[in-house]
Amino acid sequence: MMRVLFADCDLFDGVSDEIRRGMHVLVADGRIAEVSDRAIRATADRVIAAKGRTLMPGLIDAHVHITAATPNLAELESMPVSYVSHWTARLMGQMLERGFTMVRDVGGADAGHRRAQEEGLIRGPRLSVSGKALGQTGGHTDFRGTARTDPGDMQRRFTPGLGRVVDGVPACLMAARDELRLGADFVKIMANGGVATPADPIDWIQFTPEEIRAIVAVAEASCTYVAAHTYTARAIEHAATNGVRTLEHCNLIDDRVAGILRERGCYAVPTLIVYDCLDRHADAIGLAPANREKNRKVREAGLASLEIMARAGVRMGYGTDLLGGMHREQLGEFALRARVLPAVEVLKSATSVNAEILRRPDLGRVAEGMTADLILVDGDPVADISVLSGQGERIALVMQGGRVVKG
Repeated sequence: MMRVLFADCDLFDGVSDEIRRGMHVLVADGRIAEVSDRAIRATADRVIAAKGRTLMPGLIDAHVHITAATPNLAELESMPVSYVSHWTARLMGQMLERGFTMVRDVGGADAGHRRAQEEGLIRGPRLSVSGKALGQTGGHTDFRGTARTDPGDMQRRFTPGLGRVVDGVPACLMAARDELRLGADFVKIMANGGVATPADPIDWIQFTPEEIRAIVAVAEASCTYVAAHTYTARAIEHAATNGVRTLEHCNLIDDRVAGILRERGCYAVPTLIVYDCLDRHADAIGLAPANREKNRKVREAGLASLEIMARAGVRMGYGTDLLGGMHREQLGEFALRARVLPAVEVLKSATSVNAEILRRPDLGRVAEGMTADLILVDGDPVADISVLSGQGERIALVMQGGRVVKG
């Protein structure tokens, strides 16, 4: 493997509050071999003159659905698997171009996608996958609405959809064990009403305490964790106090429940960009009036939720939750969050904090011994976070495991 030297770069290491100027970083054998404020004399196969550019950890998105080839998730369940597979492969390549060297898929992707990426069959970010998300009848994985009467059984697991429907403790135990058997890295549940589904208002809590605790027990017995879709303070508390580790979205959280997350050591993964996209593209994607109203409710609370959780000291990861063509806006979460949070905290969320969430201590930081997932950015993202925008036009280079995959 090539030895690559980044010479005279500005450095955001993923954890510090300030950019360090005039730094030198040597990559060898897929890892960061040396970080120095002095010129590195070691030989290198490639020397990259990086003055005026910022070297930083590869970006991590902790809430994606790489198989969501359409924003119409009911339609997704009937799409040909072959089409969705090719669509997913293209999307993963685009994510890598945008600087994302790892993503966590929270409903839809499976061990096959992860293996294809690892073996080089798909060019894209590393994957942590949940397999199918688990939801109850009438919940956020149930797209039958109020008219269809066909069974909401688990045959859904053979379709490209994002989830399966399970009810009762025995079924929850079996489904969680089944997803882990199929190679899931963690378990995802739907513990609250959702914007995209037709029959579950945002205020609905989903799954009983006994069902959630059963799923958590399976995950913990398998040395992993549970992530939960939640919006309201009541649903967030319901999930967190029954053992869930990462709380997704959290738009309608309050100060008291934010304190509970901090005390329990839970992580939150906000996803503001998806609601912004759904609002702007509602007509084009045919979003129904009831779904538009649900989206309005959570979108308007999004920025305030960040402020609430920041005040409480909740560790927040970076997520996007985009669907179909909206994936092009994956970098847009940076600018949205920077309206109310310091840019450096937003950068940490997409690097070191997300590495903690994914339990990848070798990622998310620029330090000796770390896996060399890196990006080189034109400009200073702490001073101007807009350098991380669009399709990664200002990301001059992407390195994954010591290999240059862009630039």
